[in-house]
Amino acid sequence: MATTVPVQTDATDDGGTSGGKTPGVARGPRRTGRLRRVSLPYLLLLPALLLELLVHLVPMVTGVVMSFKELTQFYIRDWSTAPWSGFDNYDLAVDFNAPVGEALLRSFLITCVFTVLSVGLCWLIGTAAAICMQDSFYGRGLLRALFLVPYALPVYAAVITWVFMFQHDNGLVNHVLHDQLGLTDKPSFWLIGDNSFFALLTVSVWKGWPFAFLIVMAGLQNIPKELYEAAALDGAGIWQQIRRITLPSLRPVNQVLVLVLFLWTFNDFNTPYVMFGRAAPEAADLISVHIYQASFVSWNFGTGSAMSVLLLLFLLVVTGVYLALTSRGRKTADV
Repeated sequence: MATTVPVQTDATDDGGTSGGKTPGVARGPRRTGRLRRVSLPYLLLLPALLLELLVHLVPMVTGVVMSFKELTQFYIRDWSTAPWSGFDNYDLAVDFNAPVGEALLRSFLITCVFTVLSVGLCWLIGTAAAICMQDSFYGRGLLRALFLVPYALPVYAAVITWVFMFQHDNGLVNHVLHDQLGLTDKPSFWLIGDNSFFALLTVSVWKGWPFAFLIVMAGLQNIPKELYEAAALDGAGIWQQIRRITLPSLRPVNQVLVLVLFLWTFNDFNTPYVMFGRAAPEAADLISVHIYQASFVSWNFGTGSAMSVLLLLFLLVVTGVYLALTSRGRKTADV
């Protein structure tokens, strides 16, 4: 008599899968944990992105829309009802034969010259000061702190102080240059006329070079001292060390520093506005103040918005070209 042996079947049998385990049960927690790890950075960035949209992107889009409207003081109450003008505001801004376009072009050229001089002097003074502060000596910490005072001061307080110093009759600048040193025949007018450009440039450099000093000083910390010691043993002087070691090592830092200084200086509005008020002299008519006058003094917000959009496009193009050239130069140096 044959005996039948019952065959036990595993409840977890999945038809030949390894270990007899269901893949979905094992992989589910792993996929959930991986999804959380991937999405966590985006969730943390979400508040900053929303704030960026509210603070920058929404006003930017609104300004672009306003540039296509015939928006004057008659439509301030409800600017959305202003009639569309198409590209008329842009045509008016770039028509350099007309008074509006000619004034904008002159202001643009003045701003370009001012930016080149200001950025160049800020970088030169900041780099020289950072190199001088590299070696240890008594009182170095105090000097570093004093060098950062112009950068730490509030803009309005610092510029107003310079305004008092540039006064014609009782200003400190004329007192030193004319009364004490005798370098000028008579006290100069620094806040009007052609001298206003040099006064604005002086304040801009005084206010901006500590930032260059701070960035370059941080970059110098990453240069090994052994390089300077080896160069000194080979007979290299201080200027050769700066040319062959310091400046090439600071190239990545300087690339970012020059770009930041350029954008800050070209868009600077607070310094000329506090110095000269709503009507800047022609020699110091920076484009930021010029656009403000076209918008809030002439009450032509459509034309002012068009000028702002053109300025934004110019800065984007310059930034893109600069980054492309610097990245290409960096790749060539690496090769």
